[in-house]
Amino acid sequence: MSIPLNVITGFLGSGKTTLLKRLLSDQALGDTVVLINEFGEVGLDHLLIEAIAPDAILLPSGCVCCSVRGDLKAALLTLEGRRQRGELPAFRRVLLETTGLADPAPILATLAKDANLRGHYHLGLMITVVDALHAELQERLHPEWLAQVAAADRLLLSKDDLVPGDVLEQLRERLMQLNGDAPQRLSRDVGGGDELLWGEGLGGARIEAEVARWQLLKPVDSLRHSEAQVCCLSLDEPLDWMAFGVWLSMLLRCHGERILRVKGILEVINSEQPIVIHGVQHCLHAPLHLPRWPTGERGSRLVFIVRGLDPDLLRRSFAAFLQPPGLAA
Repeated sequence: MSIPLNVITGFLGSGKTTLLKRLLSDQALGDTVVLINEFGEVGLDHLLIEAIAPDAILLPSGCVCCSVRGDLKAALLTLEGRRQRGELPAFRRVLLETTGLADPAPILATLAKDANLRGHYHLGLMITVVDALHAELQERLHPEWLAQVAAADRLLLSKDDLVPGDVLEQLRERLMQLNGDAPQRLSRDVGGGDELLWGEGLGGARIEAEVARWQLLKPVDSLRHSEAQVCCLSLDEPLDWMAFGVWLSMLLRCHGERILRVKGILEVINSEQPIVIHGVQHCLHAPLHLPRWPTGERGSRLVFIVRGLDPDLLRRSFAAFLQPPGLAA
């Protein structure tokens, strides 16, 4: 059975350490392996109970905690091997804490593109911690902040007690503009048993609710500083799945670094089932087939979060793709 990999990210000093310490002490995460990269800030000494394998420790909550000293693929395959040999307790999820400067795209690409990993792991949820006190400055100065927010399935706001209520509300609205389908929670309110935090993302049972939420996203024509925009494309008629795949592949190949995220639900020719696509930058995950339309209304809808890319270019490109071959030239 494939094991979900949930990712906690967020910019330097955002509060990932505080969140992770609280989660690690929760008995609800007793069947979880926690991977902390070599730059992780969490002090684990006071949590140790016994060493159970090289580079792995068993915490009082039952979690297994490891430090990633090589690449992610090697760490995950090592974990799977130890689990199969009985050297580690059985676990049903992996939680990865990234560095504050990490771009989520390489992590997602590792899972999506590596054949050895796909049989054992799949992407769960991308959880981004946002520092309410410094969010405006970080957005203006650091492109990694925007990439982390755009890739998030869940947004957790930290340091909310250090800002006035109107500033917090402005941040919430800003995050809604950038990634309106990601539910927002206060980080201090999240515990290890929170189902919203540990869902399966687009691969899980809540997929119809997830898709219905981001179908409601509206385009945003101009945003400050980051030059980020939300571009929505829609089509009422069924489309050619193979031709669409060629168009999207070419688009991501040419402009992947500027397409922070893409989600779409597609009505395709000769199919009663909608197809859901989901990608971050150059990385596009395997398409998913839903048993029915989440809102009952058919039609294709694509939502792009872009940076430094004119939404009109996307619209013209999509319109050209839709033209009959004789008119495309």
